Amino acid sequence: MFGIDPLYIAMILPVLLFSMWASVKVKSSFSKYSKIPASSGMTGKDTAEYILRANGLAHVKVVKSSGFLSDHYDPKAMEVRLSPDVYNSNSIASIGVAAHETGHALQHAEKYSPLAIRSAVVPMASIGSWGSYIIIFLGMIINSAGLMQLGIILFGAVVFFQIITLPVEFNASTRAKELVRRYSIVSPNEIGGVEKVLSAAAMTYVAAAASAIVTLLYYLIRLGLLSGRDD
Repeated sequence: MFGIDPLYIAMILPVLLFSMWASVKVKSSFSKYSKIPASSGMTGKDTAEYILRANGLAHVKVVKSSGFLSDHYDPKAMEVRLSPDVYNSNSIASIGVAAHETGHALQHAEKYSPLAIRSAVVPMASIGSWGSYIIIFLGMIINSAGLMQLGIILFGAVVFFQIITLPVEFNASTRAKELVRRYSIVSPNEIGGVEKVLSAAAMTYVAAAASAIVTLLYYLIRLGLLSGRDD
């Protein structure tokens, strides 16, 4: 099985360690700056609504979601969904997260190409995230190169989704930093906290992309599609 292959362990272990570090970093950064209130007194909800109104997007709703750091923008419902820790809080961390998610709403309104591409890839990536493993494993059992290659193609959609997610997330964070400065939602001495929270969050997306890429490379090697042989 792939999961116990020493080659896979050797390839994925550095990525797993990086992923663990990124997860700890984002949680610790959010925890630290969630305890520091912004001088403006604005909550995550206030921040999102202010930025939306200022950019002609008052029709986009800001709603409370459930779960820790479950914040996201839903382009179909046109809703910025903020977790309770962000929605109700006036902390520097909450403002940064809310501004970031609102940045996605601005991307959507401006038809930002990487976001449009990512949205188009979602159905195939969703199928590939679970279906690729089954198809590859089945192909191995019945010794079908065609099935294994189909699984690789499906998993390739997952990899592409993770890669195209990077510019989408980085751009949203860049927008967030600029917007909270422009509208004085945080003071100059508070912007550093926003930057640290968003930079830590960005590393989780880098880790996810790295994991997907390494896994794809492993499949290609083990199925003989990179080395030209199947061992």
